Amino acid sequence: MSPAERHADQPSSRGRSGGYYAKSLSAERLRQCYDSAPPRVQRYLEAEIAFVLERIGRCDTVLELGCGYGRVVRSLLGTAKHIVGIDTSADSLRLARQFIGDAPGCSLLEMDAASLAFPDDRFDAVICIQNGISAFGTDPHRLIAEAIRVARPGGTVLFSSYSPRFWDDRLTWFRLQAEQGLIGAIDDRATGDGVIVCTDGFRAETVSAEAFEALASACGCSATITEVDASSMFCELRVPGSR
Repeated sequence: MSPAERHADQPSSRGRSGGYYAKSLSAERLRQCYDSAPPRVQRYLEAEIAFVLERIGRCDTVLELGCGYGRVVRSLLGTAKHIVGIDTSADSLRLARQFIGDAPGCSLLEMDAASLAFPDDRFDAVICIQNGISAFGTDPHRLIAEAIRVARPGGTVLFSSYSPRFWDDRLTWFRLQAEQGLIGAIDDRATGDGVIVCTDGFRAETVSAEAFEALASACGCSATITEVDASSMFCELRVPGSR
């Protein structure tokens, strides 16, 4: 089995992972995961947002897939003309509305990223960062195809996963979350090679550069792969100018 195949989401694990984030790791518990992040992980999170900000214009309409409690949306406010955040967790969206406040140019909607209720060619940029492509628990091909569909011709689609070089810091962060009772204990026998497994059914995988390129090719796009901060692996898709 190739690294790309090994790191790509498998159907048997996707549903469990997605349901976990919607039911067990949402709203305040999700925010606590980020609040507990050690300094190196905080740098990773900030570097991801900085990379996104460089690719968004002030006149852009931006869609974030899996906005959670609004961490990224709030960071983008004032940069884009309008930001739409979607998530499948109603609890996370309620917290996001409190976290963001009554900000102009911002909408938060309960919606499945793999079945978007938007017309074609709606957004200048679609973003899905912090390994959402694994965390959502859905078919990655469908996820990317939907993101491309709702992006305007010439628009940008951004997905990110973890860099292999970030493994030790990532695992340390997840151990901290487990110690705080936010996720189950780490299953050390099943954890490794980019995959973190917990005894309560939680599973966090990664998507390699090769897997991103294969997914993009299957959707009819070429991918630019960029490692950021030795922590993120970004896949940047430019939507064809005519379709």
